Amino acid sequence: MYALSCLLLLLYNYVEANFTSKWQRVVFFPEAQRIRRSSAELLNPVLQTSVSEVELLYEFLLTGVNIDNENRLSLLDPELATLRKATTFDVVCNDVIPKTITDIRRLGAKLIHLQGPMKTVDFERTLLTMAYTAIKISKCRNTDQQKVWLDSFTNLFTALRRDLIFPYNKEG
Repeated sequence: MYALSCLLLLLYNYVEANFTSKWQRVVFFPEAQRIRRSSAELLNPVLQTSVSEVELLYEFLLTGVNIDNENRLSLLDPELATLRKATTFDVVCNDVIPKTITDIRRLGAKLIHLQGPMKTVDFERTLLTMAYTAIKISKCRNTDQQKVWLDSFTNLFTALRRDLIFPYNKEG
């Protein structure tokens, strides 16, 4: 019995040491770890836990999102804004994803160096950050600012694309 326990412990340590990359422990969205809005369910909020929730997220983005002067996102459809998942969407978009160009560029740089696939929540938040960046590109009037936002958008797109084709990508 003792030998079996030791063998299992050694196997666990081998798997942990060889298959858990240090990149899997990197926190790409540190704001998600902070408690907000006095609700335990909104600690590290996640939008997509089922196919129907993925479709709902698509509907949120399809019906339109507005960015106010304080860079806060809100749904344009008042009926969709009353849903319970709309509260989670609001928290993720306004409290979790980065809003400044510096933070978005930093996120893109971290994701470019990621070895292995992203976690599902990181993929979701990167996608929402990319959507936010696309909206900011459309609102910029200055071509220099548009170029900076477009470069950040491209980095996020590259990271998402690489994550989607990861098993087939020979470069890693």
